Amino acid sequence: MFTDTHAHLYLEEFDADRDQVVSRALDAGVKYIFLPNIDSGSIEPMQDAGRRWPAVCFTMMGLHPTSVRLNYRDELEVVKKYLCDRALRFYAVGEIGIDLYWDKTFEKEQKEAFNVQLDLALEYELPVAIHTRNSMEVTLEIMEARKDKGLRGVFHCFSGDVAQAQRAVAIGFYLGIGGVVTYKKSGLADVVAAMPLESLLLETDAPFLPPAPHRGQRNESSYIPLIAQKIAEIKGVTLEAVAEVTTRNALRMFGI
Repeated sequence: MFTDTHAHLYLEEFDADRDQVVSRALDAGVKYIFLPNIDSGSIEPMQDAGRRWPAVCFTMMGLHPTSVRLNYRDELEVVKKYLCDRALRFYAVGEIGIDLYWDKTFEKEQKEAFNVQLDLALEYELPVAIHTRNSMEVTLEIMEARKDKGLRGVFHCFSGDVAQAQRAVAIGFYLGIGGVVTYKKSGLADVVAAMPLESLLLETDAPFLPPAPHRGQRNESSYIPLIAQKIAEIKGVTLEAVAEVTTRNALRMFGI
């Protein structure tokens, strides 16, 4: 039994065959799929997926850093509104974080939005799914400054080095490992080799970042076993061990 801790199955890339995508995931042994939000425009399609497959798809609520623009305070109010709605259940605040890859125009606003949402996670006692791109060091510094607050969660699509991985785990966070671990020059294999299985989660980030041999194609949750198999090879353990430990990690973190 596998868990995909990060997949955007509600995006338009899946509009033509979403039912089949979920069926293929289940056939591949992927029992749980966690859906991170992007911004106010993605909430309804994400919620729809959660309603259609309530035993499979579990939703998060948050504002993605690349959606932080001049209206970011309005977007944060939407996040707050949904989190405080007792008729709804979200399993994490995410995905949130800092992305300085495409544009640094709103770097200050991204940091503010990130900190506001970290406070919301504490208020609602939820884990966080953290997005970092060209921002690992600054993100770690923010999280280390809050290490005694009780925050928990995952560094989604972890892209740091071994030392940064150790710092993330030291403050109580998991490392999200996806298809990048199958790329020959990614360096992520070194991180996986150095860290215990108890620190790792599986994810696809579908439809993005597919594992080999599917690079250049749409990613989907049924590819989770390919990622798990690579981890098993790196660590010299069975595929079953990777499935068992990473799923246990995920269910513990998300409170399932």
